[in-house]
Amino acid sequence: MTNPQLWLSVLEVGCFFGLLGLAYLVVLQGSGFFNLTIGPYAMLAALAWTGLTIHAEMEVWSALAVALVAVVVVAALTEMLVVRPIERRSGGSEFPALVAVAALLFGISQGAGLLFGRLPLPGQEVLTFAPIEVAGASVTPSFVLIATLAVVAFGGVALVAHTTRAGRALRAVGDNREAARILGLPVNRVRLVAFMASGLIAALAGIAFASRGGISYDLGLHWALLGFLAVVIGGTGSWLAPLLGGLILGLAEVMVPYYIGGQFADYAVLVCALIFFGLRPQGLFTTRVRA
Repeated sequence: MTNPQLWLSVLEVGCFFGLLGLAYLVVLQGSGFFNLTIGPYAMLAALAWTGLTIHAEMEVWSALAVALVAVVVVAALTEMLVVRPIERRSGGSEFPALVAVAALLFGISQGAGLLFGRLPLPGQEVLTFAPIEVAGASVTPSFVLIATLAVVAFGGVALVAHTTRAGRALRAVGDNREAARILGLPVNRVRLVAFMASGLIAALAGIAFASRGGISYDLGLHWALLGFLAVVIGGTGSWLAPLLGGLILGLAEVMVPYYIGGQFADYAVLVCALIFFGLRPQGLFTTRVRA
């Protein structure tokens, strides 16, 4: 396990899973709702960018802007047209909305397949430079992109959450929606912003990661599961927790196929999930409450 190229791959894959987990955590902390459509958001952004560039012959950066805006709009509509009205009709119960969002997960995936085709497409390159040799490893543009995005996203979210009024409102609504409403906080607006911010993070992550190995409409469910597991493993007690969870999953996704065989990658992820579900369901980082 001394191959430096393998460890770069672990970091790259782990940062992607961690970013998906961060998107989950942002919407969870800002709305108290677990939005299962994070994976499809990431898939839709990457597929739309590539599809618009290849099939519609749109200019690369214009297609990128359209893809990002489209996913943010879809995230906003998820909250306004699916989660909010269903929770209102069910008396605040989250389960019916969760079921509806699970159905939406498949709807987004199938809709993306209809719009942009069901064949895999190559991801578009955001950065273009020759790979750089560092300590026996080849640093690729996709690695630089996903690592930089992870640093900016995790650092930016933590900074906003802990130092700004908007960040405090976000956490207050997620902790106790009714108490936040009594205090005069714009609960619906904060929840909407949380959904949109998580959609943007997922979209950027999907676009960055697609440049590594391409994109297909059926990746949404797989990415949704891995982002969810990154939160389960890392926990919700720190904004950096999903990154640690993602890196653990990245270790399993890269090392197990290399040393044992590609058919065992899913089993390795399953073992990680079972270990944390069974032995530490609260994850590695938990929220401390002082009595």
